[in-house]
Amino acid sequence: MRSASPATEMGIGYLLRRGLAAGAAAGALAAVFFYLVLEPVVRRALVIEEARGNADGGGHSHEEPLVSRSMQVFGGIVTVTVAGLLFGLVFAVVYAWSRNRLPGGSDFGRAVVLAGLGFMVFTLLPGLRIPANPPAVGDPESVTRRTLIYVLTILVGLLIVLALFALDRALADRGYDVPRRAALAVAGAVVGLTLLFLLVPGSPDGIPADMPADILWDLRVASLAMLGLLWTVLGVGFGLLLSPRTRTAAAAEPAVAG
Repeated sequence: MRSASPATEMGIGYLLRRGLAAGAAAGALAAVFFYLVLEPVVRRALVIEEARGNADGGGHSHEEPLVSRSMQVFGGIVTVTVAGLLFGLVFAVVYAWSRNRLPGGSDFGRAVVLAGLGFMVFTLLPGLRIPANPPAVGDPESVTRRTLIYVLTILVGLLIVLALFALDRALADRGYDVPRRAALAVAGAVVGLTLLFLLVPGSPDGIPADMPADILWDLRVASLAMLGLLWTVLGVGFGLLLSPRTRTAAAAEPAVAG
């Protein structure tokens, strides 16, 4: 007689608690990154925007914003922290559904793979098509179009990932070994990403001449790095929280065999 596998012992409540804990850690670290790294770059961009407004207004004082800058920063920190918690809960649910479909020899490896896929689909691909812009860049009239392109990029990325999973399962059913399946999956990913970049349009916004290239570059890199940190901590933290349970179940399994 054999004990239940680690997969069956991990109820959804157990996974949600681990996802919430990992998401809290990810959101907290991303919020610190936001305050220490991203926010200074935003302030540099706001200087450009303020100078542009003064030039357009002939040097006259302009009205104060409805929300102070300090409150905007506080709101950004809260938003990043809450986003980490929500990401953790969703991550746990997706992991419960896809655990047996993910590559990796352990729960830690599968959690890291899932986090990598999440970063690619929800952060990297949209960031390459609709990169983050500082406050002084972007036309308010193009918000709808940018949003549609952003959502379309995510949907196409999800379709690529699901298609690769389906391809891998079909190849496994036909007896293909792991190296050949991996090679075909990489080839399929290259084809899918190439089609994505050919068919999905890029950002409709131009870059104003008064926006320094270093500010634009620093903000885009910092934005990707912040979200990359969130996904990394989420995947690694979630996997580490699952690892003790998996090791305990695996160690107990031979003891009850026979």
